[in-house]
Amino acid sequence: MGIAETSGRGAGKPRTVTVLGSTGSVGSQTAQLLADRDAFRVRALVGGRNANLLEAQARALGAELAAINDPAGYPELSEALAGSGIEAACGPEAVLAAAALPAEWTMAAISGAAGLPATLAAIRRGQAVALANKEALVCAGEVMMRAVRESGATLLPVDSEHNAIFQSLGGGNHASIEKIALTASGGPFRNSSAEEMARVEPEAALRHPVWSMGAKITIDSATLMNKGLEVIEASRLFELEESRIEVLVHPQSVVHGLVYYRDGSVLAQLGSPDMRVPIAHTLAWPERMATSAPRLDLARLGQLEFYAPDDERFPALRLAREALRAGKGAPTILSAANEVAVDAFLKRRIGFLDIAATVARVLDILGSPPAHTLEAVLALDRAARQLAERMTAARAA
Repeated sequence: MGIAETSGRGAGKPRTVTVLGSTGSVGSQTAQLLADRDAFRVRALVGGRNANLLEAQARALGAELAAINDPAGYPELSEALAGSGIEAACGPEAVLAAAALPAEWTMAAISGAAGLPATLAAIRRGQAVALANKEALVCAGEVMMRAVRESGATLLPVDSEHNAIFQSLGGGNHASIEKIALTASGGPFRNSSAEEMARVEPEAALRHPVWSMGAKITIDSATLMNKGLEVIEASRLFELEESRIEVLVHPQSVVHGLVYYRDGSVLAQLGSPDMRVPIAHTLAWPERMATSAPRLDLARLGQLEFYAPDDERFPALRLAREALRAGKGAPTILSAANEVAVDAFLKRRIGFLDIAATVARVLDILGSPPAHTLEAVLALDRAARQLAERMTAARAA
């Protein structure tokens, strides 16, 4: 099925759902939208290490299974759920088992390459998978899309930009698309000089001017690496070459994506910058559901601005485009090195500008070797992480 061409569930039947990464930012917002027990039946919730939140979510939603990836959190989770009728489990095998449970809709929101195995397990069931883990397609695009084709699964993009493109396509003829445009807020430093960014501390980089997100994604937004990863993701999702994917800096963050058609038409999706909107769109798809997200008031907003991104001050976007053009394992290396560099910046081991510089050095050394299987992808991911770790450790020494 690929990107979306199926009909809805039977009328009156609750949709069975699983949430992978329920204790993260996107997962927590998904859990809030699942409160209607008549519309949804939760098969499984998977969390990382926050046993308290996972237990509360499982009870509130009446989940059948609560699985925590970190075994250290299992005693607390198991004790808290004792007598509730909710099964508790732990460890990577339990996460994979939860992902493989029959469910009509699965939210894939385990961040980074760590979410790859579970996301693939969900895809191989052949149902709808709402994809919030962009790294899955960046790191293993070939593997993921092959699994989608073989299983007949439907991918529903959750990233606000890709969800906007998905909505703007509407079922139109793919061959009639000239290009698409993904928008970026520009982050907190869009008007800062390179000299100013060289002195940036993590606290400043974590203050996103518009969106509320997890730490890693917020830093990626500040470097524009987030947009680079989204260019790669869009290329996989919509089968478009890199040259047909534009990026526009749009500080107001209400136009999330645009599709340009060959007849001169441009269709865009607008909405308040609230992740509950794209999550709800995929959760109810192909129908719509109500949310409490703020309604967009264009008259009050007054004006919309759009600018071309500055690849000199924000080289991460350029690096991502180069990795996409290089193909093979280059995007895997890009994503892995970036995760390590962002973590090193948050721990004050390297500077803000060192994030992109570290990624560039790792790409130069490792190049773009083949990555046709999940095993090859994970091996390349490990190699890139190890190299980036050595580089950031040397920088901090």
